[in-house]
Amino acid sequence: MDIILFGPPGAGKGTQGELLAERLQLQRLATGDLLRDAGRQGTPLGREAKRYMEAGELVPDAVIMGLVREYLEEDAESGVIFDGFPRTEAQARALDELLAELGRSLCAVAVLTVPDEQLIRRISGRCTCPQCGAVYNQHLDPPRVAGTCDRCHSALVQRADDDEATARRRLEVYAQQTRPVICYYERTGTPVRHVAGDRPVDEVQRTLLELLAR
Repeated sequence: MDIILFGPPGAGKGTQGELLAERLQLQRLATGDLLRDAGRQGTPLGREAKRYMEAGELVPDAVIMGLVREYLEEDAESGVIFDGFPRTEAQARALDELLAELGRSLCAVAVLTVPDEQLIRRISGRCTCPQCGAVYNQHLDPPRVAGTCDRCHSALVQRADDDEATARRRLEVYAQQTRPVICYYERTGTPVRHVAGDRPVDEVQRTLLELLAR
């Protein structure tokens, strides 16, 4: 079972992807993690990808697809959740070709949908503890004492790109990049399932599992 999971920043895609991987016994492939792991391992493709990343440049599709191929060939029997990948229609076409070459195919594309204003609240209110990694949201799930971690009492920090203006720009980029990819899969007949992500985690997960079971 190979699945693509899409969702805008703040939609809970990472959480849902991890839960799906565990419950369906699938591997979870996020290209960011893949690029970092390849760089640490020092493979030829990993070194090439690291060179682009250190220069602040986009990693070419050919390198990314080469890494995806290595990943799929390493554990050919396991199904995969592609977390936020492919990001462009060109990558989607390349992934289809790769899967066909390896005798695999996509079962479904799942898209988490959340109203933009709720996403803005989720993203712009997010803060984390640099010591224990706890995550809070000052609008939706605040710490008991403002600015202080409930667990270890360290001072919480907010990422520079979690302000409202940057959050809106991230959502614009997601819409521009992802809408054509979703349309591509709709045109090619791959089942595309839209799931409301503005609900409790367990409800979203249950809906995903029900839709994928079809």
